[in-house]
Amino acid sequence: MKQKDREREKMNKCTVTIFNEEYVVKGQADRSHIEKVSTYVDRMMKQISQKNPGLSPKQLAVLTAINVTDELLVLRTNYDDLIKLLDEADK
Repeated sequence: MKQKDREREKMNKCTVTIFNEEYVVKGQADRSHIEKVSTYVDRMMKQISQKNPGLSPKQLAVLTAINVTDELLVLRTNYDDLIKLLDEADK
């Protein structure tokens, strides 16, 4: 069996709904994780849409991506700061 075929077999596939649109998502993560991520994106899009009802779906998706990326970068910075504190405490 080819490497690509083995990788495809490991892929989990599930149908999710994000902002009233169905998507088939494939990934190596388990189904519950894929659904959790999709639910988070859906919730974020709905929150942003409520605050900005005039946005097109494309604008809404981009703004959601910006917000989620901002959260990620803040969390990474906080994580790095905590690791530095722990390293300093060990010295």
